[in-house]
Amino acid sequence: MLRERKRAEEQIAADEKLTSISGDVETYIHLTQEETNAEQKNDLLKELDRELGAADIYVSDLETKTLLSGESDHLNAIMTIKPGAGGTESQDWASILLRMYLRWAERKGMNASVLDETPGEEAGIKNATVQFSGESAYGLLAGETGVHRLVRISPFDQAARRHTSFASVFVIPEIDDKIEINIRPEDLKVDTFRSGGKGGQNVNKVETAVRITHVSTGIVVGCQAERSQHKNRELAMKMLRSRLYDLEIQKRQAETDKLDATKRDISFGSQIRSYVLQPYRMIKDHRTKFEVGDVDRVLDGDLDPFIRSYLMAKKTKGKLDVQPDDDGEPA
Repeated sequence: MLRERKRAEEQIAADEKLTSISGDVETYIHLTQEETNAEQKNDLLKELDRELGAADIYVSDLETKTLLSGESDHLNAIMTIKPGAGGTESQDWASILLRMYLRWAERKGMNASVLDETPGEEAGIKNATVQFSGESAYGLLAGETGVHRLVRISPFDQAARRHTSFASVFVIPEIDDKIEINIRPEDLKVDTFRSGGKGGQNVNKVETAVRITHVSTGIVVGCQAERSQHKNRELAMKMLRSRLYDLEIQKRQAETDKLDATKRDISFGSQIRSYVLQPYRMIKDHRTKFEVGDVDRVLDGDLDPFIRSYLMAKKTKGKLDVQPDDDGEPA
């Protein structure tokens, strides 16, 4: 009830702010038209330009929120990142993706907790599971599911040759208590082990990490984020319930897709985005054709233009190719 109330209050506040922004812009336009002094008119034009820029950013953000109308869009998200074939190079690419999404969450004011992470032998990670808590976390991140491709001069190649690496991203909603998932105890296989990585004596000596296998579906989840085995088991069960819920949603979606042959394929395992650092610098989303040349800005967490372009294309069932304007935002 509190979440629903918060959404209603945000909608009312958004409507009031739009009215205020519109009034301010109209006021500056009228003042500029009536001003006869050239210097003061130039100052008013600069103020008008700033107001229009701020209005454009606010309206774009508001438009993104209006595109999130799915049943699970308002829920928190659980993301799993895994490197593809390629050893250390792909594992390093997976760690770069993990950092990118953590920085994105920081920019959005969301809480991102790494629930499970296995470091690579030399560099990077073998896998990572992250929980994103915030308004519409799943709706914003759902389009990131798929294979991400990196092209760069490998820092691990002494010959400085260009390498292509792949890493997969899989995002599911963290279901809340309103959705009932029946899990039979006989379907669960629970293993405990010592947590890896940094930690105190308790982490190193006691089997606090938990891995749960759902026998009938083969789904495996694990958690070693907490110092208590009980808390890790609780988080692992929450992840399992979310995975089972997502599996059922995928089954329903598959039936819907059979009836809609024009629907764009955005399933797990498809290459959705390329990050090219050599011989040129460009990030391109293959589903929407949206591309950005400022690679460093995107890898530092500025994913909103890609998220917005995906949501807009999804709304039109892939018939809309969203291209960037001069400042890198979707036109």
